[in-house]
Amino acid sequence: MSDQHKPPVIDNPWRVLRQYTDARIGLGRAGISLPTSEMLEFQLAHARARDAVHFPLDVEPLLAELTALEDKHLTGLPMRLHSQSEDRFTYLQRPDLGRKLSEASRNEVAAAADDAGEAFDLALVVVDGLSSSAVQNNAVPFIRAFLADLEREPVDLKLAPITVVEQGRVAIGDEIGGALNARAVAVLIGERPGLSSPDSLGVYLTWNPRPGLNDADRNCISNVRPAGLRFESASQRLLYLVREAFRLKLSGVGLKDRTEEAAVVDASSDNKNFLTH
Repeated sequence: MSDQHKPPVIDNPWRVLRQYTDARIGLGRAGISLPTSEMLEFQLAHARARDAVHFPLDVEPLLAELTALEDKHLTGLPMRLHSQSEDRFTYLQRPDLGRKLSEASRNEVAAAADDAGEAFDLALVVVDGLSSSAVQNNAVPFIRAFLADLEREPVDLKLAPITVVEQGRVAIGDEIGGALNARAVAVLIGERPGLSSPDSLGVYLTWNPRPGLNDADRNCISNVRPAGLRFESASQRLLYLVREAFRLKLSGVGLKDRTEEAAVVDASSDNKNFLTH
């Protein structure tokens, strides 16, 4: 075939594999360059990832959705909190400030704990993190799935009031969980955006939360979103980890996620209360 009759874009034989993955493989080429369509798609994905980092979380609609959730396990109304990072620029430049509550928020959490007058089993902490769209789109559906799973448990798990934190990092959940006298905390946070996943939600479970813990003390469930780990699967995985954390009195590297090895059942065979073991 003469050069003038060759197609402008030469297909890559690996392109057929793209039906199984979002990875950028088998892109083909136009001469020695990428096809224009693929280059534009890459630039769009990069722009979406940058927007996910910088776009602020729309807190009021999120609080309204959380308030509308009706479940016997929920206690009190959701609280809006803020880290010591005053704005997004500071948040990105000073990760340490995103791990600590502002003084006003710390006082609010302390007051909520005093009003409750008792300990909680689990605190759910929703944090904007590095992707506001992940939280905006996925936090409430995940919590709804988790509450539905709790309804089928043979034990009652007492949840602390849900907190929504702006300009926060994962470790801020340690301070919140400790202040609320929660035996464990689950932090729902927007993960660092990827070029194929700008809205990935991460869930971090920590037993006996308190300031000073590190990532080795947590268990992570990653890529929670419709195009990744489904809400129902992520919820069942969290429930499994919660059961094991209460049984072993630990989390992190000492707590293995074995949900891939065995199906997560709704309850243990002998119906023992994992909250008291």
